[in-house]
Amino acid sequence: MENDRSELRWGVEQRLEFIEFRLFWEGHVNRSDLMDQFGVSVNQASTDLNRYIGFAPDNMVYDKSARTYVRGPGFTPQFLEPDASRYLTQLRSVADGILDREDSWIADLPPYAAAPTPVRGVNPATLRSVVGAIRGSEAIEVKYQSLSGPEPRWRWIAPHAIGFDGFRWHARAFCMTDDCFKDFLLSRILDIRGSRESEASSDDDRDWHSEVTLEVGPHPALSETQAKVIALDYGMYNGKAKIKVRRALLYYALRRLGLDTDPSARRPQDQQIVLLNSEAVHEVHG
Repeated sequence: MENDRSELRWGVEQRLEFIEFRLFWEGHVNRSDLMDQFGVSVNQASTDLNRYIGFAPDNMVYDKSARTYVRGPGFTPQFLEPDASRYLTQLRSVADGILDREDSWIADLPPYAAAPTPVRGVNPATLRSVVGAIRGSEAIEVKYQSLSGPEPRWRWIAPHAIGFDGFRWHARAFCMTDDCFKDFLLSRILDIRGSRESEASSDDDRDWHSEVTLEVGPHPALSETQAKVIALDYGMYNGKAKIKVRRALLYYALRRLGLDTDPSARRPQDQQIVLLNSEAVHEVHG
């Protein structure tokens, strides 16, 4: 069998990645898994399994009693880098109804729950118009409800990106009323009534294109044991973790991490982390 990955078609390589995903996370895979996931025939599923063995003979062995292939003791990923974030994102997407159960590569979903997040109502037609304006480099006239005014106002904006602050979705756009780049919550765009060619260039949005590095460490008032636990939580090395964020999203990142207030305002066990380069960050943040 030819074991040159460069010769593989996209569909074949995707099925081989699926085999490896199931072996790593579930410990087993069989023909019916491939047939159910991709709608292939029995013969095609058998061919894919044999092809995978050709690439990675030590990664799976056939268990006659269970009638399935199981992960081999010498398993070494060949087609994907095992990623906990990818697994957990699939789990959350299925649980939240974003991804259909049959579209997930996870065979046996573990019990899952999450703290509730308030629903942010984004009108699909609004999102379509914003995305269309981004793709076409256009400006759109939106009826926007801000916190600063009692009534919504019509204004022209030229969106160039979509942003997420951890809770809400934004359009990053040049505002022709305020003559600057700023964020507009998609849920507060009440109506759109026109579009035109935009002369604004996203290249001029310096806050969007520049990054700030947050250096965080365990709260100094935590015990040594507590500090070690927090270091594990945040993947810290030598008591420090570096988190890169676009300058345009810095305000939201600081707020979400609880770094937007004086660390002494909360108990160390509640605050958990502190900003180690606060002077440099606050200079940028203003």
